[in-house]
Amino acid sequence: MRDAPLPHRRHLPLVLVESGLLLLALAAAALLHAAPGGGPALSTVLARGLVTIVVLQLSLYYGEVYDDGALRSRTDFFVRLGRSSLLAGLLLPLIYYLVPPVKLGPGLLLLFLPMAGTTVYLWHGLLQWAGGREALTENVLILGTGHSAQQVAVELRRRAPLGYRVVGFLGEHRDEVGRPMLSPPVVGTVADLLRLAPELRVNLVVVALDDHRGRLPVNDLLRCRLTGIRVQDAPTFYERLTGKLLVSDLRPSWLVFSPGFREPRLLMAAKRAGEFVVAAALLVILAPLLALLALLIRLDSPGSALFRQQRVGRGGRPFELYKLRTMRVDAEAATGPVWAAPENDQRVTRVGRVLRKLRLDELPQLVNVFRGEMSFVGPRPERPHFVEQLRKVIPYYDERHNVPPGITGWAQVKFGYGSTIEDSERKLQFELYYIKNMSFFLDLAIILDTLKVILIGRGAR
Repeated sequence: MRDAPLPHRRHLPLVLVESGLLLLALAAAALLHAAPGGGPALSTVLARGLVTIVVLQLSLYYGEVYDDGALRSRTDFFVRLGRSSLLAGLLLPLIYYLVPPVKLGPGLLLLFLPMAGTTVYLWHGLLQWAGGREALTENVLILGTGHSAQQVAVELRRRAPLGYRVVGFLGEHRDEVGRPMLSPPVVGTVADLLRLAPELRVNLVVVALDDHRGRLPVNDLLRCRLTGIRVQDAPTFYERLTGKLLVSDLRPSWLVFSPGFREPRLLMAAKRAGEFVVAAALLVILAPLLALLALLIRLDSPGSALFRQQRVGRGGRPFELYKLRTMRVDAEAATGPVWAAPENDQRVTRVGRVLRKLRLDELPQLVNVFRGEMSFVGPRPERPHFVEQLRKVIPYYDERHNVPPGITGWAQVKFGYGSTIEDSERKLQFELYYIKNMSFFLDLAIILDTLKVILIGRGAR
């Protein structure tokens, strides 16, 4: 499994700047291509070109150019850029055919596209260069040496090219000083905060002490804050950095006082009404495809094409989930409920393997959405057998049942499928982030990411 890239909102300013640079490249191409005394005005070309730039940005998004790996490996970047170019090459002719007024002339397009590719390459090269410059890097000092501190350090190190550098840890006891950690060692104790902060040129202090009671240096942190050093607690910083919650180290007080975890009534009512209409329409439109898939399943292996299974929904209430059958009918006859194998599951049929790869086995869940048992976006519903196991060992596990389960979700697009209790705990980090930050735009981002996962086949079982 792979963890999430940075949340979408962190990439948005970079994408907007890149779009502006592409618009400038289009203007330059239009000026170079313009015939003396003829051709459309520059403003007209730029207005038409906005659609082309949106298509290019969508292609870059689906090519995962803004994922972490694209900024760390030049080879990986070119692979992703090539994948994005191929997608743009397929989409642009289709859009120009369907909407002729936005079409750019072949001569202009032939001039603009190489300039656009060069612009994207130079822009991402600049980002990579800036991430490695000390003057543009935030120096982070972590208060604590326990599990929370180490988790924060791991995530910061993964994102080092995007402007973070851990300069040290502060322990609670003098005998910890010099102890090696994941990256720099323990450089002092909590009592040394005011002395070390200016010496290490600290921009950000992350408070990750395992127990705050009576040991939090409030006055020292306040003085840091008043001198311009940012101070954040570990759960809040981790959430903003990764798009997930640090479940194993959350305190009930943080959940009580942190913003979010509210259910906007207008959003939920509009979401339910929209999902009812969309699910009904899709069921009608996809009926011939569902019938064809059902026939292929029956021809491939004996048994019903439709698979029903008990799942746990909102409020912990069980419901019957519908899927296209992808396993043999006797898959769990001898073992009972077992975790799905992450790959090469021998219980999966030949047709079932293709259906899972393309996520087509999930289509009958439109019926669950139509009936109000599920949503398009939300935590994936789990089987009662596993819910009973997981709620005993994973803190806050039942909180995922405060919202309707979904066909897709933040955990599905950012982590994938889990096959162990440890995987379930990591998925819960994303699910609680979704519940805390529910919004129309987050749902839209998840749907776009889901389409990307389907197109590139990442995370398929």
